[in-house]
Amino acid sequence: MGKDKLPVFEIFIDEAEDSFVDAIALVDKPAIESDFLSFNKNSDSKFKFSVDDEERMELIGAALIPDINIYRQDPNGDGYYVSFSKDTVRNIAQVFMKRGLQNSMNIEHTDTPAHSYVYQSYIVDKGKGINSPKHLNLPDGSWVVGVKVTDGNVWNDIKAGKTKGFSVEGLFKIAEKKTRTEQSKQAEEVFDLIKEIEGLIKTRQGKK
Repeated sequence: MGKDKLPVFEIFIDEAEDSFVDAIALVDKPAIESDFLSFNKNSDSKFKFSVDDEERMELIGAALIPDINIYRQDPNGDGYYVSFSKDTVRNIAQVFMKRGLQNSMNIEHTDTPAHSYVYQSYIVDKGKGINSPKHLNLPDGSWVVGVKVTDGNVWNDIKAGKTKGFSVEGLFKIAEKKTRTEQSKQAEEVFDLIKEIEGLIKTRQGKK
């Protein structure tokens, strides 16, 4: 099956049903295909690294981007896509902060600590003047985090390109996402059914 015909599932969380976010990982290949930017005190517009003693060791980038299809494979090797709605991205960001998970960061979704913490978090909303970080051009509804790295070895790995972005982890719920075509078809079927029922009612009333 071609990738354009694969099913699309929507990911969401429901705290009442034990689904939640619990960490952010520093990863080599972020699923959202958006690398973070790295800053130091002497950062210029090209975001080059400095190797002097005054590095801030800070990162900023997208933790989640809404409405993009992320390719995944199940244990049998069958492919599918998952996506997050704007409402879900906002909900995940809020739950992350409500649970006080700013220090919950690891390397590549392992038990290896990232020696980092989230010091800022916001949702892009250009209509309210809450913009995407420069050069990332993220869409509205994206969850952006700023991260402070406190370990020199982790920072050196970032500078070497061993980790390039953020990846959110947790226990999520998943439901098949209907395409607009499928939704329109269902609406038409319901409308036709209503018309058919109305026709039957009128026919019976005419026979009385």
